[in-house]
Amino acid sequence: MQIGLFAVFATLLVVSAASYRALLAAKESQEWVTHSNEIRVQLAKLDWAIENTQAASRAYALSGEAELLRAALASRSRADEQRIVLLALMADNPDQLRRLGALAGLANPIALEAAKTIGNGSMAAELEAYRKVPGEIEHAELQLLAERESETERHFRQVRFSVALGSVIGLVFFGLASENARRDNAAMTKSRTDNDERMRVLVDGVQDYAIFMLDPKGTVVSWNDGARRNKGYHAAEIIGQNFSRFYPQADIDAGLPEAELVMAAANGRSEVERWRVRKDGSRFLASMVFTAARDSAGALIGFSEISRDISERKDTDAKYRGLLEAAPDAMVVVDQGGKIVLLNVQAEKQFGYRRDELVGQRITDIVPEGFAERLIADGTRNAADALAQQIDARIELSGRRKDGSDFPIEITLSPLESKEGILVTAAIRDISARKEVEAHLAEMESRYRGLLEAAPEAIVISDPNGRILLVNAQMEKVFGYRREELIGQAVEILVPERFRAKHPEYRIGYHAHPRARLMGESLDLRGLRKDASEFPVEITLSPLESPEGLLVTAVVRDVTERKKFQEHLLQTVGELKRSNDELEHFAYVASHDLQEPLRMVASYTQLLAKRYKGRLDSDADDFIAYAVAGCNRMQRLINDLLAYSRAGANGKTPRKISSELALRAALNNLETSIAESGALVTHDPLPIVTMDDTQLTQVFQNLIGNAVKYRSAAAPRVHVSAATSDGNECVFSVRDNGVGINSQYFEKIFILFQRLHGRDEFEGTGIGLAVCKKMIERLGGRIWLDSQPDKGSTFHFAVPEGITK
Repeated sequence: MQIGLFAVFATLLVVSAASYRALLAAKESQEWVTHSNEIRVQLAKLDWAIENTQAASRAYALSGEAELLRAALASRSRADEQRIVLLALMADNPDQLRRLGALAGLANPIALEAAKTIGNGSMAAELEAYRKVPGEIEHAELQLLAERESETERHFRQVRFSVALGSVIGLVFFGLASENARRDNAAMTKSRTDNDERMRVLVDGVQDYAIFMLDPKGTVVSWNDGARRNKGYHAAEIIGQNFSRFYPQADIDAGLPEAELVMAAANGRSEVERWRVRKDGSRFLASMVFTAARDSAGALIGFSEISRDISERKDTDAKYRGLLEAAPDAMVVVDQGGKIVLLNVQAEKQFGYRRDELVGQRITDIVPEGFAERLIADGTRNAADALAQQIDARIELSGRRKDGSDFPIEITLSPLESKEGILVTAAIRDISARKEVEAHLAEMESRYRGLLEAAPEAIVISDPNGRILLVNAQMEKVFGYRREELIGQAVEILVPERFRAKHPEYRIGYHAHPRARLMGESLDLRGLRKDASEFPVEITLSPLESPEGLLVTAVVRDVTERKKFQEHLLQTVGELKRSNDELEHFAYVASHDLQEPLRMVASYTQLLAKRYKGRLDSDADDFIAYAVAGCNRMQRLINDLLAYSRAGANGKTPRKISSELALRAALNNLETSIAESGALVTHDPLPIVTMDDTQLTQVFQNLIGNAVKYRSAAAPRVHVSAATSDGNECVFSVRDNGVGINSQYFEKIFILFQRLHGRDEFEGTGIGLAVCKKMIERLGGRIWLDSQPDKGSTFHFAVPEGITK
């Protein structure tokens, strides 16, 4: 096509050049024709001037009149002028100039004057000779004119021939070029059709992506099978419709479809994620890419849209991200190229980067050495084997924070399958504290290892933050952990889950007032073994000064056997409740069979304490003191048990007594503790009741004694009152401003041996309230409690009026 057009153009150029040349020649010939005609005109004028001169001269010769002479001279002057004009016109023709030169001697005034004398014949002959010259010149010009007109005609024929020939050649070449263009166009159309068919097959073969074309106004002009699967419309249903029907109505009202096309037209491409609507009305989240299409002149001709349903991926990503964010360690997901694709907030905190600063970066930016190398194949293994060798292994490496500081880390790797291939999830833990503890442990072990291992009890040493620094072999045996599993862990790992929340508060309180104390004798302290089983414990705490600050040594005793004995004892007590005879028998056995060997043990331990105090090491003194204290507590426990067994069973007959006198007797018994505590006990007028005064005194003494003992920071304030109820009962109330009791323990505190506080906080055996309950219930009454923590307690007990037995 290009060659044909070039041939046509070249032919036209040659024809144009030849035509132009012929035209120039024709123009030149035409100018010569015009020139010849101009000479003939001038010759005619010259001939007329000579004829006038001849006529005037003849008339003058005949008449001699001066007027005729002047006329002859004027005509002769005009003849000279014409001759000069002709000389100029015929300057290029020597023959004509020669002929014209013969006119130079045309009659002059002198000749005319002579004509008077010589006669007319001579003048006439001369003038006749002059008149022949213009005829000769004109004859020569006519010959030239004929030649020049013939030349001009010849040049015009050449121009017509050139134009005709060029037109024919141009048409031939144009025809050839047109035929070639037609063939090329047919070939291109076939190729385009084939390409369109191949593209259609390719596009329809993409099932996961909706691919379609829009015109500049957003009307759908093409539709692939993936779009049908994605949106539910067949091509016949949607082609010719506006693509805005895929948007929720709220987005349509907001003008989002038009805005996205404007954005794509302005930038050439637009990528967004939005909710779309299927034919059935269901919504799905789609990832969409709009691309503007333009013609060669840059005019917008439409848009292409490629979209994909990413609802499932988003749900999966959200779930997986939720798992990552819930992890206590830094979590980083890396592809096999070593690039970070996902991380959690703990990773941001640990490494000091924002999330957008790490995603897409290489893992070597935060773990310079050792991590990436474990994921790369070498000469002896492929990438999968390289990864498999590291899975679930704990790898200690060095991490690097954003500020350039390095810190020790422990990494655990695990594979994660994804559409992008196998990813690697790395759980990264900062082990700086553990490394410090290990270094400190090495020093601590050199100091205390021998002492700890020699102790018969389980011993654990912790720092001010509650981290375990040292344990002995008995600790491993009692709790079932290996030593390395405990070192560096919080001591709460040994505490049951339900008590852990409060435990740090107890630790902080102990560090505020450190002293040796025994915990758990009357509290239900529990330990937690590695196998998640619980067991009762008793703990002795001791402060330990060290260069690192105040440490805490805890001696943990497994009191399972003792608790079993107490339970057996309680069971025995319960069985003995069945009859007074059985209770009295138990009291006798307890009084003689239990107290006698206990007095012997107490006597010898007290003797050891007096005789060897200061002569043994401090540990021996402490152990003997513990034995003496244990004997004393056991004696009080037995006495309280005897009191409980005898409660309400002294055999006295109830009688009318003054409850106010019973209160005074109780206050006299409590005089020392009331004075030491600064307590103030007041009461309203109290009634006369029918019951045993000794038992009423015991109830008052136990309740007021508890109010004084379980006091808050303020001095104890106790008030006793009484009122008669509609049910023929006398209700007594003992109100205090003490520590108070949580409602969940209202029933528990009346049970034998139940305590809410440790003995190191408040002394007692946990039997007093049980004794009160038993006495009151033996009389047919009842006892209960109103209380709030830190707001004091009010104990109420009601006894029937008119009791006779």
